[in-house]
Amino acid sequence: MQNVLYLKDASIFQGENLVLSNINIEINKGEFVYLIGKTGTGKSSFMKTLYADLPLNKGEGSIVDFNLRTLKEKDIPFLRRKLGVVFQDFKLLTDRTINDNLLFVLKATGWKNKNDMNTRVDEVLKKVDMKTKGFKYPHELSGGEQQRVAIARALLNDPELILADEPTGNLDPQTSIEVMEVLQEINKNGNTILMATHDYALLLKYPSKTLKCDENQVFEVVQRSKPTT
Repeated sequence: MQNVLYLKDASIFQGENLVLSNINIEINKGEFVYLIGKTGTGKSSFMKTLYADLPLNKGEGSIVDFNLRTLKEKDIPFLRRKLGVVFQDFKLLTDRTINDNLLFVLKATGWKNKNDMNTRVDEVLKKVDMKTKGFKYPHELSGGEQQRVAIARALLNDPELILADEPTGNLDPQTSIEVMEVLQEINKNGNTILMATHDYALLLKYPSKTLKCDENQVFEVVQRSKPTT
């Protein structure tokens, strides 16, 4: 199996503070993996290290073929192009339409051809069932629709790994399930997903490999699957 994320004896610091220590994990291509843990246990710091917001100063680590220990500032944009990041608060640009939000990302990541860009925007919106909403502004969409657009945005450059940081954190239970269905579908199509969440109902409904942050550690937990009735 090809791994897209590999950490060995890694420690994560926020400034001088040790947040997580001695991390040994591997995520393989095509997996759907949860990252759980109480608030303040280091989930966000873990995610930030993966998209190079925090440096990895101790241990070994590679993500989508980039070495996190030796990563140079100038390489970070190239790393982020191979990652799709979905945030809890959508992070859509409010002053432009959905289509223009997505075109903005394509331009910023080096796309030049107008037709190719428009085609790609259509493709990703179709994947999240939002093809008819491209002309709308973010404030005209529900929270669930905005998160679908955020997922579409994460897919634009066909990432090798999608990092979803509490993607259902601001959504009601029914909408959370709808967003989760979109993520499941994307995973079935071959995209690898690491999703930080504290929504345990989703874990029960969609059991999958689970990593837990607790007491400065990250470890895999064996999930008991829900009995079928």
